[in-house]
Amino acid sequence: MIKRICIVVASEMTVKAFLKKQIIALSERYDVTLVLNTQQADFAVQNGLPVKVIPLAIERAINPVADIRALYRLVGLFRKHRFDLVHSVTPKAGLLAMLAGKMAGVRFRIHTFTGQVWATRQGLSRLLLKSMDRLLAASATHLLTDSFSQRQFLIEQGICMAEKLSVLADGSISGVDVNKFKPDDVARRAIRKQLGISDDKVLLLFLGRMNRDKGILDLAVAFGNVAPVLGQLELLLVGPDEGGLKVSIKRATGEFSDRLHFVDYTDKPEAYFAAADLFCLPSYREGFGSVIIEAAACAVPAIGSRIYGISDAIKEPETGLMFPPGDVSALGQALVHVVSNPESMRAMGDSALVRARNDFSVKRLVQAWLDYYDGLQ
Repeated sequence: MIKRICIVVASEMTVKAFLKKQIIALSERYDVTLVLNTQQADFAVQNGLPVKVIPLAIERAINPVADIRALYRLVGLFRKHRFDLVHSVTPKAGLLAMLAGKMAGVRFRIHTFTGQVWATRQGLSRLLLKSMDRLLAASATHLLTDSFSQRQFLIEQGICMAEKLSVLADGSISGVDVNKFKPDDVARRAIRKQLGISDDKVLLLFLGRMNRDKGILDLAVAFGNVAPVLGQLELLLVGPDEGGLKVSIKRATGEFSDRLHFVDYTDKPEAYFAAADLFCLPSYREGFGSVIIEAAACAVPAIGSRIYGISDAIKEPETGLMFPPGDVSALGQALVHVVSNPESMRAMGDSALVRARNDFSVKRLVQAWLDYYDGLQ
């Protein structure tokens, strides 16, 4: 019987954005401890988590000395607290937690895959990172992934056997809070007024970390290409410029950069989804593409690259369109097709809203997580 659970995560943001409701629900059934890379002593209190938090430094980048130190400490923690189950999320936390759990003799060792960094890498880097995922998988007793297409990718790449890897509900690590993400005319008007965008304009939104893997430069070039024929189209990019790409983005949009808007940070993503008419995620790699479902819950259809993860989040052509990753011309054609047919765009948004509420509500995902734990033998 499972009584004591330990969740291991390398990032505060992962907990805040994806795991809070699951942790709260688990705490009502189990004795839950959260091992987290944090320097915030009162992290649990500040985030409304009724669990014990143990700070532990887990660096994102490979650092042999720091990684061995973290592994040694995890083994000690697992032996001391005698957890029945250890569950990790994020790659480095997963590798260290699964190895430590096996060394400490933890009965149930579960890791959730949410995308593979090595999917877009080449050469030695890809080989090393892929080998680390194989070691992680071999050390776990059970594995989860947040999309069916990612599950198939991992099996085809030889990361693990099919019988070891499951997907909860219809995918997504956390689902979408449909009480938070929803159509909101007040937020729509407020954001558009703030940005100087009139209601007759079509607002194309990207929300996330701006880097090359997200395909953000492809989006900028495609926007610049279609802007002459889509005079009503405006582009809004919300999120930190991790790749230092702002200058390149402005250059790519050329003479139409006056229809380009940047917001570096928001703690109210739902307001920007409500303000948008169309969402775009042109990534080269994604575990699922949760932002697409968040947009859908606001009745906003999506255009996304046809890769594993995104192909689960978009039901083509009902809730959006897809294009080959890196194909700027195809992305431009998709933009023209959707924006030039406003009735079809609204119908896609309506279908996306229904699908988000029926298949991806956070309530459904939390219950699936609880049911999965209950079914462990």
